Amino acid sequence: MMKIDIMTLFPEMCEAVLGESIIGRARKSEKVQINCVNIRDFSGNKHNKVDDTTYGGGMGMVMSANPIYNCFNSLYDKDKEEKPHLIYMSPRGETFTQKKAIELANYDHIVILCGHYEGVDQRVIDEIVDEEISIGDFVLTGGEIPAMAVTDAVCRMLPGVLADEVCFTEESHFEGLLEFPQYTKPEEWMGRKVPDVLLSGHHENIAKWRRLKAIEETYNRRPDMLKDAKLTEKEKKYLLELSQEVK
Repeated sequence: MMKIDIMTLFPEMCEAVLGESIIGRARKSEKVQINCVNIRDFSGNKHNKVDDTTYGGGMGMVMSANPIYNCFNSLYDKDKEEKPHLIYMSPRGETFTQKKAIELANYDHIVILCGHYEGVDQRVIDEIVDEEISIGDFVLTGGEIPAMAVTDAVCRMLPGVLADEVCFTEESHFEGLLEFPQYTKPEEWMGRKVPDVLLSGHHENIAKWRRLKAIEETYNRRPDMLKDAKLTEKEKKYLLELSQEVK
């Protein structure tokens, strides 16, 4: 069973999200073990202070190295276990992708560090962090929301978390493409009809239609993704036709 520890100043915030829906059920059925650990418990002072002013001056506070280091060391037995893979959620990190989620799902134990204030002391990053990950080019109050996003994406890749593998292999980004359009009852709504092929019952034709629509959606919305997509010769021809139509 994979283990994910989230080091945070707000464990209740993480528990509120990761205790619900698919991830909550996966935890209850022991498909994954997720622990939200309060860094303040390792402050070493009566006020549970985990931050201080920054050397060199400037606005804001910086999270101290020692509470983070002590918190991390409490998460595994150095004499019996290998060091867990430690991720720091950081705006300067590598942008998170589905490919990275699949990669992280292969670890037995990952730890995610949520920063706050003006960040964390660089020395603890240099000492124990294995990689830094960002979820986009924007600023958030802390690392909790990014950490929960990474945790959710990784957990969905674990065996037994979703009812069927097709639940994630057909989702957006899994094969370098956005997802095809989806429809449900009724067959007609506001004058808009469900495409005939989806009503045909012909599974092969439906699969082909969905694949081409996924390519079309990706071309229209995220053409940058197509450079890494694995396409057949027929699909490349279809993509060329799409580009010519636009011109």
